[in-house]
Amino acid sequence: MNFKIAFFDTKPYDRAFFTVSNANFGFDLTFFEAKLRPRTAALAAGFDAVCAFVNDELDESVMDALAKSGIQLIAMRCAGYNNVNLKAACERGITVVRVPQYSPYSVAEYALGVLMTLNRKIHRAYNRVREGNFSINGLMGFDLRGKTVGIIGTGRIGRVFAEILQGFGVKILAYDLFPNEAAAAELHMQYVSLPELFAQSDIVSLHCPLTPENVHLVDQKAIDQMKTGVVLLNTSRGKLIDSNALISGLKSGKIGGAGLDVYEEETNYFFEDLSDRAVLDDALARLMTFPNVIITSHQAFFTREAEANIAETTLGNCMAFAEKKPLENAICFHCDGTKNCPGKKRGERCAGR
Repeated sequence: MNFKIAFFDTKPYDRAFFTVSNANFGFDLTFFEAKLRPRTAALAAGFDAVCAFVNDELDESVMDALAKSGIQLIAMRCAGYNNVNLKAACERGITVVRVPQYSPYSVAEYALGVLMTLNRKIHRAYNRVREGNFSINGLMGFDLRGKTVGIIGTGRIGRVFAEILQGFGVKILAYDLFPNEAAAAELHMQYVSLPELFAQSDIVSLHCPLTPENVHLVDQKAIDQMKTGVVLLNTSRGKLIDSNALISGLKSGKIGGAGLDVYEEETNYFFEDLSDRAVLDDALARLMTFPNVIITSHQAFFTREAEANIAETTLGNCMAFAEKKPLENAICFHCDGTKNCPGKKRGERCAGR
């Protein structure tokens, strides 16, 4: 099929998995290491579609450039699309698709791994022994059994996280704008208000998408409501947490530990090797100094199964578009969300905006 796709912000593993998957589709794939930005959007000229990732910038100026280049489709190889100006895409006739689910297990399992590492100080113990220090002083953790875990966001990842926790003897509180009562009964979760979840939880884990309404969901006010010594986990989106408020909470001892796989200003850092230079982001540099903070580089999704599913679903989305079939994974920007929505008439899923 002579359908050309330009991939931005690619790494060797992206090229490997998409090349293998493309044997089933036959697209013309070109991989760029550069992130999609206003200054790099011109690289898309001559292509039918672009494939972008979480740290690409798909703002109005980029949409202008893509439209001028004849781009018809933006295929996000991720679930989130907070970095996409959907209104601008819609106005320029550009369709946006995504990968709504690739492996909820990868992210949920990673969240548990970070929690266990942070609680039992495994990262610090490993470094000590490597240096010949076999002291366990300062490495004391706590039993998870009997603790209360608050899960914010009970989509597939949040529910899998709750499922994994079943064997630990914890109490699970949950908050979601759209509660899933059937899942709550099955997973022994109790839906509560957000302030109540903050106040009662020993561990708070974020599994919700980022929207304009929940930027800095965890701010100073939220932290003030939490238990002293609470452990905070974020494997979702960095801007859910106000980094300066988090630093204040860590300094005061209100927050006993933080496990962060995302950071609100991660774009210029995560996924890159910057080991030969200083971290110029003051908040990130400060967070890296705390012994009770684990920061990883947005890798919770990173399993073989997830990468294979991302490649297969992304190229499947492109195939459906190229063959003018209904787009199951399209993100449609329309305000009413009714049967009159132009996007629904094209077979797209309306985002309800």
